[in-house]
Amino acid sequence: MDFTLPESALAVRRGVAGICSRYDLDYWQRCESDGRWPEEVWTELAEGGWLGLAVPEEYGGGGQGLLELAVATETLSASGAAGGSAFTYVLTPGFGALTLTRHGSPRQREELLPGLATGELETCFALTEPDAGSNALGISTFARREGDEFVVRGQKVWITGVQRATWMLLVTRTVPAAEARPRTNGLTVLLVNVPEAVASGRLSFAPIPKMGANTTPSNTVFLDDLRVPAANVVGEADQGALVLWDILNPERVLLAASALGGAEVALGVAVRYAREREVFGRPIGANQAIAFPLAQVKAKIELARLMLYKAAWLFDNRRPCGTEANIAKLTASQAAWEAADHAFQTHGGMACSLEYPVARLLADARIGRVAPVTEELLLNHLATQVLGLPRSF
Repeated sequence: MDFTLPESALAVRRGVAGICSRYDLDYWQRCESDGRWPEEVWTELAEGGWLGLAVPEEYGGGGQGLLELAVATETLSASGAAGGSAFTYVLTPGFGALTLTRHGSPRQREELLPGLATGELETCFALTEPDAGSNALGISTFARREGDEFVVRGQKVWITGVQRATWMLLVTRTVPAAEARPRTNGLTVLLVNVPEAVASGRLSFAPIPKMGANTTPSNTVFLDDLRVPAANVVGEADQGALVLWDILNPERVLLAASALGGAEVALGVAVRYAREREVFGRPIGANQAIAFPLAQVKAKIELARLMLYKAAWLFDNRRPCGTEANIAKLTASQAAWEAADHAFQTHGGMACSLEYPVARLLADARIGRVAPVTEELLLNHLATQVLGLPRSF
């Protein structure tokens, strides 16, 4: 058993950290306040080849896997980006490059992977629906086959990054949920050319005002008899669940990595303030009521990191990783929340001042406990699938 990160992952950490060192907490605060994509960081990551890590070398990428993407995400987040880092590596390297490398057709890989490697093409992912919520198998957006096309009608919600995306990985029903046997049958993942779909008037979207993660808008998406070529099916029609798990597990791993980086930022902010702030003639960090909760957070960060790397390694080695990805997401998000909450308590009233990054970190951390999957569903998986307790539904 070897807990040493491979040189490929260490090289990613060094390379991404080198870029991040030029962007401080104030930069990320401005991006969040202005609702602005971190274009400067994105451009440097693209030019350095750090966005194409998971694209095979024959398509111009780095030929690495989820572990390297997780390390890149964690490093970017820990540099000060926190929640602002998540979608940098989830939307295109995660949803796009990983998925098409594993499940794309030869034509899809040839046409899209080179652009994904350079950042010229960007992707987003559309699964969640207003009525289905966390019940991914209960979606109702339907794709009806007509000759060499699918005609799609439905609605999606909380779809992040549509504004920048060239391609959307759209999860549809091609067999109604009530008729699917088993329930996982009848899902089909389609590649949708977003600019073309918008121009046709068959795809529209509206941004959702939200309390955090404003570097990337989230949207309600409307699909009105959108026509998608059958050649744009990712994987096989009606068998999209096999693709879906290979999207959702990496998403949870990468968001866990973002949460861990955010936890490190919040912990660092709290520790610096606890060292510098003096009350009653000594630094407040000398008080055990301040010091011990921060030490506890550090322990939880390190424990979550072990499961994060294990889940990524399992995915890269094509082994089952659902339980590990769920545990990584659960524990990393909890560590991020505790870190941000204790950073807030350490700062006292000054935490409410936007001169400090604590409010941003708190909002980012709170979102992580419900998105993209709630803690309750993660715990339900562990209760029923791991412990064998009775299902509640």
